[in-house]
Amino acid sequence: MTVKITWKKNINNYVCCEKAPRRKKLEITSAMVKELREKTGTGMMDCKNALVAAGGDFEKAIDILRKKGLSAATKRSSKAAKDGTIISYIHMGGRIGVLVEINCETDFVAKTENFQTMAKDVAMHIAASNPLYLCPDEIPADVLEREKEIYRSQLREEKKPEKIWEKIIEGKLNKFYEDVCLTKQKFIKDTDINVETLVNNMIAKTGENIVIRRFARFQLGEEIKK
Repeated sequence: MTVKITWKKNINNYVCCEKAPRRKKLEITSAMVKELREKTGTGMMDCKNALVAAGGDFEKAIDILRKKGLSAATKRSSKAAKDGTIISYIHMGGRIGVLVEINCETDFVAKTENFQTMAKDVAMHIAASNPLYLCPDEIPADVLEREKEIYRSQLREEKKPEKIWEKIIEGKLNKFYEDVCLTKQKFIKDTDINVETLVNNMIAKTGENIVIRRFARFQLGEEIKK
């Protein structure tokens, strides 16, 4: 074993006073990089760099890549996303159908296998999870206020101090968003992320602004409002 020897100087000469094992350099294997790439859809070098920065900790590396994805999303958000695709998906023998429009900046990215796969995955997710809204900003004010009033009534019934209501209601609203908003729902193929993170990962990978523009879900025999 290689050891590190520390020398301490006294009046007469140098004496060996300490031996400590040299820290073994962490090895980032190709298997680790491949697994992280499959998990996040991020480039090989980005995955390797994230693993190095995380000291080989897989979960920390995922967090690093997610933050990078969010950063990339912020940088690209001002770019016009006018290209893209409209994907259709039919489920359960024709009983559920979905149309979803996902935009990007260029026709080149729109035609890539990764983009098309993501678009199909989002359509499948909509079929399975039945979101009511695209994102929290699209929830009508009256619907949101009705939810808040339900929470207030619950807190009154539970005799919770009013000074903590705001924080509790915020937490309940976040859970409500996860239930009814597409971008906040846990992605059905990987519940460690939500649909918003799925899109942000693709933004980081392609370097283009990507937006889920709108969607429609149809179910055979569902009530039609007049």
